[in-house]
Amino acid sequence: MTDALLYAVAAAALVLAGWAGWFAVRDRAVVLRQLWGAAVVEGLLLVQAVVAGVRQATGADPAEPVVFWGYVVTQLVLLPAAALWAFAERTRWSSVVLLVAAAAVAFLQLRLDQTWGTA
Repeated sequence: MTDALLYAVAAAALVLAGWAGWFAVRDRAVVLRQLWGAAVVEGLLLVQAVVAGVRQATGADPAEPVVFWGYVVTQLVLLPAAALWAFAERTRWSSVVLLVAAAAVAFLQLRLDQTWGTA
């Protein structure tokens, strides 16, 4: 894993979580700009998955490969699921769901770093 990409994803996810949290506190539903922000984070996650795959293919294995790739797949699914929820639920709860999903992605960055371990 590259630390710069890991921190960029975590920072972008935390910014998105803060933005969604602000909307939840103000009793507002998710807006399209937030979904575009989630798409940017998702793009970073895809780049991160490709980089991790290339690094693993070239010999730098994570300490726990099954757990690592489980986290990668999980974080790739979280934001699209939150976006679908936001389209279906046009209340403040869509903002809460986006907040939780973005915070989970940021937390998973920490876990990815830990499971990559000493590789």
